[in-house]
Amino acid sequence: MGTVLNLAICQMRVTDSKSRNLVRAGAMIEQAAQKGAQLVVLPEIFNLPYDTAIMAAQAESCPGETTAFLAQSARQNRIILVGGSIPERADNGRIFNTCFVFGPSGQLIGQHRKMHLFDIDIPGQITLIESSVFAAGNRFEVIHHQGLGIGVVICYDIRFPELARLAALQGAQILVVPASFNMITGPAHWELLMRTRAVDNQLFVAAASPARNPEAGYKSWGHSLVADPWGTVLVQAGSGEETLHCQVDLSVVNRVRRELPLLDHRRTDLYDICTRD
Repeated sequence: MGTVLNLAICQMRVTDSKSRNLVRAGAMIEQAAQKGAQLVVLPEIFNLPYDTAIMAAQAESCPGETTAFLAQSARQNRIILVGGSIPERADNGRIFNTCFVFGPSGQLIGQHRKMHLFDIDIPGQITLIESSVFAAGNRFEVIHHQGLGIGVVICYDIRFPELARLAALQGAQILVVPASFNMITGPAHWELLMRTRAVDNQLFVAAASPARNPEAGYKSWGHSLVADPWGTVLVQAGSGEETLHCQVDLSVVNRVRRELPLLDHRRTDLYDICTRD
C-alpha cells in the first residue's frame, strides 16, 4: 500500500429487501473500484432496515449470505472492503452488530463487534434499545494489512474517546466508522464527533452512513465524511445516495504527530490515578 490511499464511502439507500440491498451495494462497490478506490466502506446495517424488531430473525452467521457477498466483492474488485455492519448470529446464539473486513484476495482480515450499545431515551424524540437485540462485543484490535493500520468502530462506539485512543496507540492511521446517526443526534453531533476523534488521535476518520430513506421508520442523517488528522473535513456527502471519493495522504499522520506530538505528551501517571476506584 502506497502513501496515498484512494478511499471510497458508499452512502447507499437501504431498503426492506436484503437481496436488493446486496445488489445495490455490489454495484456501488464495483463503480467505486472502477474509479480507482483501494479501500471501500459500507454503512452500518447495510443489508437490512435499521429496525430492532427484525434483526434477530434476519441475523446471519459467518460464513453466510452477506459475508460471502462481501468476500466475493473484495476479491473481484481487488480492494480492501470494510463491510459496514450486519446483524451476526454467533455460535453461542448471541447476536452482534458486526463489521467484517475483507482483503483483496477475498480473505477475512478482521472484524469488529459493536462494543457500546445504543440504549437511549430522549422523551418526545427518540427511544431505541439496542441491547434488546444485540450483545456487546468485548474485543478490539487494529487491522494491519499491506502497511495500512485500520481501526473500526461502529456508530455509538465513536462517543467513547478511550476506544479511538486505543486505535491510535495500536497503530491505526485511519479510523473507519460505519454508523447510522438519526435525525436528532446527527445534526447535533455527527460532524463534531468525527472531527474531534480525528484531532485528538491525529488520524483520518472515515464515517459511512446510509443514505436517508424517507420511507423508513428509522431515518439516517447521512452526511458521510472523511476528516484528516488536523480536523479538516476533506469530503462530505449530503443526505441522499452517493459515493464519496477521497485521496488520503497517510504521510500526514506522521507529520501532524511530529509537529504537534500530543500522543507523546500524555501524562499516563496522572490518568492512572484518576481512574482508580
